[in-house]
Amino acid sequence: MTGSSTVLPFKIEKNPNPLSAEKRADLLKNPGFGRVFTDHMAVVQWSAGKGWHDAVITARKPFEIDPASAVLHYGQEIFEGLKAYRAHDGRILLFRPEANAERFHNSAIRLAMPPLDKDVFLAAINELVKIDRNWIPETPDSSLYLRPFMFANEAFLGVHPANEYIFSVIASPVGSYFKSGSTKPVSVWLDTEFSRAGPGGTGEAKCGGNYASSLLAQINAEKNGCDQVLFLDVVERKWIEELGGMNVCFVMDDNRLVTPKLDGTILHGVTRKSILQLAKDNGMKVEERSYSFDDLKKDAKSGHLKEVFACGTAAVITPIGVFKYEGGETVIGNGNGGEITQNLREQLIHIQKGEAKDPYGWVKTVKID
Repeated sequence: MTGSSTVLPFKIEKNPNPLSAEKRADLLKNPGFGRVFTDHMAVVQWSAGKGWHDAVITARKPFEIDPASAVLHYGQEIFEGLKAYRAHDGRILLFRPEANAERFHNSAIRLAMPPLDKDVFLAAINELVKIDRNWIPETPDSSLYLRPFMFANEAFLGVHPANEYIFSVIASPVGSYFKSGSTKPVSVWLDTEFSRAGPGGTGEAKCGGNYASSLLAQINAEKNGCDQVLFLDVVERKWIEELGGMNVCFVMDDNRLVTPKLDGTILHGVTRKSILQLAKDNGMKVEERSYSFDDLKKDAKSGHLKEVFACGTAAVITPIGVFKYEGGETVIGNGNGGEITQNLREQLIHIQKGEAKDPYGWVKTVKID
């Protein structure tokens, strides 16, 4: 049995021991984030001699890799994140999967890995969602989180690109990213000691190393009672870049939306890009430019800065209520979020779930045979 890709057909091997409907339903009541997984996964192999081959949807199981596998020593690994939603009419929807395929392609090039054809990327996602569609939660603020990833699997010791890779997709039913929920404002710690990325680095690639380098700063944030960490640029140590796991946007009192420009050190967020389009269509002036933390403090104090929010696939749009730093804190507005943030969030979610018109062609329906 094969899937729908004309470029690389997927063999379907159903899990012989899927979780029972009763146990699945119990898990879906409160899945948390990233701790519950579906019955299947997609796997595609690549080798220097054969290219991409052996595409399969199979039972989710551990990989068996050699201790000298290149990913364990040289970090050739990239990933993506997107979601599947169940609409009120029963359709299963994906939000801008082509944008994730494009970013995955670009990340692969930056990490000297073989680019994956967009059609194979999309077919892997569609086939996995089809076979595990009963895992899509139907409770508010829930979805099926999809994690495509690729890693070097050749066994060797030596600093050069590998000759073997594995591409895979796994799926996880999820609720809100933050434990406090999706609409309650979060707190952010300004880190002035560590950096996430620098010019010429891998900041705009979605690779594990970028996140590993943020973890110590995230620990510091949690020690200071914050949910997330904010990084500044590595050169001047003054310009806001992004949070440890998502982009950041600022709402001004003159109907402007400001967000750091994409200069090679910041991830090209799909949610960020979508929000900027919605803001423009709402009549807001969108500015992608440098914005310093000193200006943030000054503008928040004067009231010029009204709202701040974090945005990303996992968190969607989450208001930021306060920034904390050595020696003080800056509250944004009244600390409870704001109307513009909430409106943008609702507009985006309504499109993602098929509850509003999609004039942009962002939402794709998964075809069920």
